[in-house]
Amino acid sequence: MGWSDFYRRRDIMNTALAYACHDEEARIPFDRIDGAEEVFGTEENLLLALHHRWLQLLTGHLRAHTGGPEDADDVPGEDSEDHDDHVDAVSRAWRAAVRRNPTLYAVVDANVERYPALRRAHRAELRMLAVISGLAEPHEPQDEAARIGGTLVALLKQRDALRASSRTTTVDRWLGPLRRLSRLASPA
Repeated sequence: MGWSDFYRRRDIMNTALAYACHDEEARIPFDRIDGAEEVFGTEENLLLALHHRWLQLLTGHLRAHTGGPEDADDVPGEDSEDHDDHVDAVSRAWRAAVRRNPTLYAVVDANVERYPALRRAHRAELRMLAVISGLAEPHEPQDEAARIGGTLVALLKQRDALRASSRTTTVDRWLGPLRRLSRLASPA
């Protein structure tokens, strides 16, 4: 692949994310994106490329928060005093990646069950999160590690949803009286 191909793929992926931004279900209108079929062939291939982009971003955050492969021997196990610190580091990394790339994450998350190849890639991501966090061991069965990683991500999503709803409630508590005051202050 040459540079022009690289930039064309990147532009199509960015266009797909721009479209998905306006879709409640974060779906991509593959047939409406110029060049998508020519470059990617199928929507599945485009989604796999977007998942690859997500994984690159996520692993960058994981490396920044937890260290690299050379630190693998230092990953604390479940019985370690540092176990919670590593789970927290993975949690912070995942949240930072989602916070900085919300549309990309939403597209990958919304479409993960649509294609077998995307499901396999997602399960590998979940296994990676479970192992890096120290909640699973590298030699554990893949299904078990993926389940553990899935539980971790579900808990992170739930926590973020609860935080978002509590912020909304706090804002609504302030905005309600302010709206009433503005109605009283405005001439009728």
